[in-house]
Amino acid sequence: MALLYPRLLAGQAKSLHQQYRETSPRDLTAHVEYRHESAVYVATGGDRVTERQLRELRARVLHVAEQAGFPEEPSREDRARFDLELAALLHAEMDLMPAEAASGDIWAFLALVLLPDVAYWRYPRPPGDRVVAGDLTRHVFGRLWWRAHLVRDTSAAEPYAALDILGESAFDQIYARRKSLGGSPHLVRNILLAWTAVDLQGLPERATLRDFLKRLLRLAPFVIFEALDDVELQAELRAVAEESVAALLPEQARRTEAGPAPAVEPAPVPESRSAPEPAPAQADPAALAPTPRLSSLELCAGAGGLALGLEYAGFTPALLIDNRPVALDTLRLNRPDWRLSPEDLSVVDPAAMAEDPDLLGLDLIAGGLPRLKASAAVARERGNDHELAVFHATLDLTRVLRPRALLIENVPDLVTKEAYAPLREHVEHTMSEIGYSTRWFVLNAAHHGVPQDRRQGILVAFRSPAAAAAFRIPSPSPEPPVSVGQALGSSMAARGWPQASEWAAQATEIAPTLVGGSWDRGGADLGPTGSKRAWARIGVDGGTLADDVPGPDFVWNPAIGRDGMMALTVEQTATLQGFPKDWAFAGRKTARYRQVGNASPPPVGEALGRAISAALAVS
Repeated sequence: MALLYPRLLAGQAKSLHQQYRETSPRDLTAHVEYRHESAVYVATGGDRVTERQLRELRARVLHVAEQAGFPEEPSREDRARFDLELAALLHAEMDLMPAEAASGDIWAFLALVLLPDVAYWRYPRPPGDRVVAGDLTRHVFGRLWWRAHLVRDTSAAEPYAALDILGESAFDQIYARRKSLGGSPHLVRNILLAWTAVDLQGLPERATLRDFLKRLLRLAPFVIFEALDDVELQAELRAVAEESVAALLPEQARRTEAGPAPAVEPAPVPESRSAPEPAPAQADPAALAPTPRLSSLELCAGAGGLALGLEYAGFTPALLIDNRPVALDTLRLNRPDWRLSPEDLSVVDPAAMAEDPDLLGLDLIAGGLPRLKASAAVARERGNDHELAVFHATLDLTRVLRPRALLIENVPDLVTKEAYAPLREHVEHTMSEIGYSTRWFVLNAAHHGVPQDRRQGILVAFRSPAAAAAFRIPSPSPEPPVSVGQALGSSMAARGWPQASEWAAQATEIAPTLVGGSWDRGGADLGPTGSKRAWARIGVDGGTLADDVPGPDFVWNPAIGRDGMMALTVEQTATLQGFPKDWAFAGRKTARYRQVGNASPPPVGEALGRAISAALAVS
C-alpha cells in the first residue's frame, strides 16, 4: 500500500522559510526533524510513513548530495547530476501515489523539516516556491519526483534512463502543458524517445521543441494519444517533429537543397549609413550553424535576461558587471558559477579591465544598457547624464578590449527617432575609427516567442568585415504571438480559481510592454496609464502586483473596477518577459519586479546570440 507523508501547511512553511533563508546548509543540519507539531496527514489512502522510513529516506538523499559535494557549493555539473540521481531515488523509494505527490504540503515538509540542509544547499537563499511548494514545477524535490514519474519505463532495464534526454528548462516546456500533454506518462515517455531520433539539422533545440509541442496541442483534439501503442505513437510523434524541423528551416535553405536559387533582397530595416550592404539571401546561418561556446563580457547584467539568452546561444560569460546588489544576488541564485563584479560601469577604468586575462580575446561585449533619454542623447559630453556615461563607457571598453563583436540593447527610439541622430552619428564615427562596422535595427520580442509587445533598439558591430557582411537580423518566428491567456492561463488556475479558463479565453492579446519603472521612487505596477488601460481591457489590475494568484473564492468582475480584477504576480510577469520558470529573483516584491520589468527577454537574447555566433563563424 502507498505511504502517506506528513503535510506542512502553508503558514508554517512560510514561517520556516523566512527563518532559514539566510542560514547556511551546515547550520540547517541542526534543524532536521522527523516530525513537526504543525504537520497533518490525510485521513485515508495508505499507511503513514514511519520515522524509521523517514530516516532511511534522509540518509539516501544525503548520500546523493554528498556525492555532489554537499555541504560545499556544487558546480553546475554537480547540480545537474544530483537532480538526475535524486529524481530517480525519490520516485523509486518514496512509494507515493500521484494524488499524494500532487500536494505541495508534502514537499514543503521534506524541504523544510526533513531535508532543509539539502534543500537550501541545492538552492541557496531560494525564493519561496522552491521550498514552500506553491508551484510543483519549481519545488526543489517535487519537480524531480514528477519528472521521474512521467519518464519512468517499467519495461526497461533502466526505468529512469530517459531522465537525461532533455535538460530541465526544455523538459519544463512539456510539464507546463501537463493538463493537455505533460500529464500522461505514456505520452511523455514517447515524446522523449521520439525526440532522440529527430535530426534537428542545426536548429536550436528549445525553439524546435516549442514548435513541436504547439503542433501536438493542435493535433490533440483529433488523436487519442493514449489509444496508440508505443510503435504507433512514436511514429506519429516523429512525423510531427519532422514537420517542425521542416517549418523552421528557412525557405531559402530548403530551396538551396533542391538547387541554386536567385538572390532575394531582405526586408528593409532601419540601419545606419555605415552598415554593410546586404549580401544575397542564403540559408540563414543563425538557424543552421553550430553554436560553439564563445566568450562574452556582460555589461549592466541586471537580472540576467540577456546573459541567459546568450548562454542558450552558446556564449559563456567571462564576467558580468552590475552595480545593484539585488541584481547580483539574482545572478548568484541562478548561476552561482558565473563571475560577477559590483562595478558602476560609468567609472570603470578600461585600462585596468584590459589587465584581466579572462577578458583578452573576447568574442562579444553585450549589454542591455540603462534606457537613454533623448535629451541626454543630443548632448554628447561625458557626464551629462549617467545613462549616457554608461553608453560611452561601453564604447571605451570596446576600443580597449577589442572584442570580435559588440551588442547593445536599448530603447527603439535610439534607432528610429531623429532626436537620437546625433548619438547614432557619434557611435558610427567612433566605431569606424577603431575598425568596426555598425548596424542598427529594431526587434519586437513578440516575434520571438515572448508574449509581450516589446520593441527593442539594437546596435551590433563587428570587427571583421566578413562577419559584418554575414550577419543576418533574426527572422520572426513563423508561429503567431503567444497571448496573455495562453501564457498565464495555467498559473491562474494553480490555486483552484474556477474562473481561470473564462479569463484566459478572453485574454487573447499579447501583453503591453512591461515597464520596470524607476529604482528610486514609487511602488511596482505594470506601466504608465496607457498600459494600465490595456491591462484593464483583459480584466487585469495593472496598478499593483499580487503576492499570489487568485484563490477559489475570488470573484472576477471587471465591471466593478479594480476590486473586481486580479493583479499579476512577479512570477507571472517574468513569464511574460520570457524567463524560464526556474529563474529566481532576489529581493522583496518591488525590487523583484523592477528586475523583471527592466530585463531584456531571454528569447530575444538567444536569437541575437545565434545570429552573432553564425556571423562570427565565417570570419
